[in-house]
Amino acid sequence: MDKIESIVLVTGGSRGIGAATSKYLGEQGYAVCVNYKSNLIEANKVIDEINKNGGRAIAVQGDVSIESDVTNLFEQIDKSYGKLTHLVNNAGILLPQMRVEEMTSDRINTIFSTNVTSCFLCCREAIKRMENGGVIVNVSSVASRIGGANEYVDYAASKGAIDTLTIGLSQELASRNIRVNCVRPGFIYTDMHADGGEPNRIQRVKELIPMGRGGKPEEVASAIAFLLSDEASYITGTFVDLAGGK
Repeated sequence: MDKIESIVLVTGGSRGIGAATSKYLGEQGYAVCVNYKSNLIEANKVIDEINKNGGRAIAVQGDVSIESDVTNLFEQIDKSYGKLTHLVNNAGILLPQMRVEEMTSDRINTIFSTNVTSCFLCCREAIKRMENGGVIVNVSSVASRIGGANEYVDYAASKGAIDTLTIGLSQELASRNIRVNCVRPGFIYTDMHADGGEPNRIQRVKELIPMGRGGKPEEVASAIAFLLSDEASYITGTFVDLAGGK
């Protein structure tokens, strides 16, 4: 197997921001692992586009909230490419809009296991492989600052946990030449809003956004790519908000 200098895992890489990031990084010369939970068809579309354009990509199924799936995911990357150098913790879910007084423990635990536990597990496995340094970018949300009142406080709280993970982990790993940063998108045109029960949510709120529009997944992808790159070599424990000024 030829030595590959930059190997990146994008969790939840088959749709939305994850798909845009996978394609962007494929164009930048990374060997990309597109992780997906269940939608093989969409994952294959992403890797086919990367490979067609001269890049290198594989798709690996796995529910990253499950420890055994995460272990298998990283082992598959080891076999296909070698030891991971870059990680994008993008996988996350949003459940139908609901006030806190109506939430069940099952809902809350599902949100936190998918949005938070997954990041810890993937960071753990990535760190084991980053013997010569590496980069982790966590995908949080502007909701961690705004709070998600009357819609999804549980989702916002889970992203607040990702913010804290970013700060703490960046300090743990700084001396080992592993940088950890975070992007916080908000009001991005993806199908995640349909998961929350309001597909056209951005149309409703866009007048409240200083820039007056929603963002594109590709705009988030470019920020992630910058933080992964050597151009951001002195940046760690830092947040980049992509929310049109909100």
